[in-house]
Amino acid sequence: MRTGEATTGHDVDLLLDFLNTVDLEKHTDLLDDAHGWQSWLAARGLSDTDATRVRAVRDGLRAAAAGEPASLDGFAVPVEVVGGVPRLVGVEVTGAVLAAAVRLAALGEWERVKICPADECRWAFFDRSRNRSRTWCSMRVCGNREKARAWRERTRSE
Repeated sequence: MRTGEATTGHDVDLLLDFLNTVDLEKHTDLLDDAHGWQSWLAARGLSDTDATRVRAVRDGLRAAAAGEPASLDGFAVPVEVVGGVPRLVGVEVTGAVLAAAVRLAALGEWERVKICPADECRWAFFDRSRNRSRTWCSMRVCGNREKARAWRERTRSE
C-alpha cells in the first residue's frame, strides 16, 4: 500500500464516521449524547470545544457531499510545517475533519463521498466503484427499496 492510499483511507474513515454521527433511520444524533460524543472523540484522539461549531461543520459537509448548497465560511484548516513540508493537521474534531476533506478534494476523491438519496437513510458512504456511479449506500437495502417502490408506482398506473 502506498503512503497516499493509507492517508486517503484514514481520511475517508474519519470523514464518514463524522458524517454518520447522525442516523436518520434510528433517529439518533451522537452530538446530542454527551457521553457518547466524548467516547467517539476519545477513540479518535480528538477534542471538541464548541458543539455548535461541530454541528455546523458536520451539516455543511453532509450538504456538500449530497451536492446541496453548503457554506463552511469562517472555518479554518490548521497547517503545520514539519521538516519544511506543510501538513494539514487538526486536534479538534472540526480541524481534523476539514483537513481530511481538503486532502480528499486535493486528491480528486471528494466526489466519491456521497450521501444516500433515500429520505429515510441519508447515510454517508464512499463510492469505490470504478466509474464513480454508485448511488445508494447499499444496493441490497436502499437501492432495492427504491427499485421496488418505483416498480409499484409503475404497475399501479398501468
